[in-house]
Order: sequence, then structure tokens, then C-alpha cells
Amino acid sequence: MAPTARLEVGDVAPAFSLPDADGNTVSLADFAGRKVIVYFYPAASTPGCTKQACDFRDSLAELNGAGLDVLGISPDKPQKLAAFRDAEELTFPLLSDPERSTLEAWGAFGEKTMYGKTVKGVIRSTFVVDEQGKIEVAQYNVKATGHVAKLRRDISV
Repeated sequence: MAPTARLEVGDVAPAFSLPDADGNTVSLADFAGRKVIVYFYPAASTPGCTKQACDFRDSLAELNGAGLDVLGISPDKPQKLAAFRDAEELTFPLLSDPERSTLEAWGAFGEKTMYGKTVKGVIRSTFVVDEQGKIEVAQYNVKATGHVAKLRRDISV
């Protein structure tokens, strides 16, 4: 397997338009002029992804207050995202990328090590996109637990 191309600080964030949990299209362009955290996670309703999503939910007021919106993206279908959102009372958009085209464009799908084996899958990743649509923070292989607190420290929120 070839290594996955990764985004770096200063790169233009790849555009996307994806369905949310209700089937409505959400585009990165909808957030032009605002900062947005875009995070990629492997699967809704799994323990690590639930912990990470709930950490974002619990930090959302502070993040929004600092001018940051949050978007979560996974390969799950909208129906599964809706069940996840409702079960965990998530209040930010969850977007569906079953073809993995956005995941791949952002370098969030490819080779990773899991239980000592090299596999192909979603690379848990988080980005901050600035008001001009450029990558301000690019973090790959983040941990599900404690990641949001670390991100908040990194961006001083």
C-alpha cells in the first residue's frame, strides 16, 4: 500500500459536500469566513468514537464561543449517524462519506497500524480550517480519549 498523502498547515482545505445525519447537504464552503474543526473518525457508536464525539459535544459551547464550529465525518450512512447523534445528544453536524472520497482527500483514510498489524482504514484525524479555508492545524493518528482537551490547549480555547 502506498503511503497516504497528508495535509499540512497552510494547505488549502479540500472542498466537500456531504449529507448530514438528516440527509441535508453540508459543504465546507458553508463555513467560509469562520473557523471550523473538521474531525474524521472510524465508526459511529463505537466506544472510542463515542468518547471523542461526547468530548466535542461537552466542549462545544467554549469552541463556538471562540468562533469555532465542529464537523464530524465518518464513512457511516446518514441513518447510522442519526441514531448516534440522537443516542449521544450530539449538537454538531455529523457527515456521511461512505465512498471515502473526502476522507482520502484529507489524508484520513489509508494505512494504519491496528493491534500490531498494518491495515487500511480511517485514520482518526482532526483539522482546524481558518476563515480563508486554509489548514491551521493538522493532527493525524489522534487518540479518541483526551484529544479534545489537548486540541483546546493547542489552540488556546
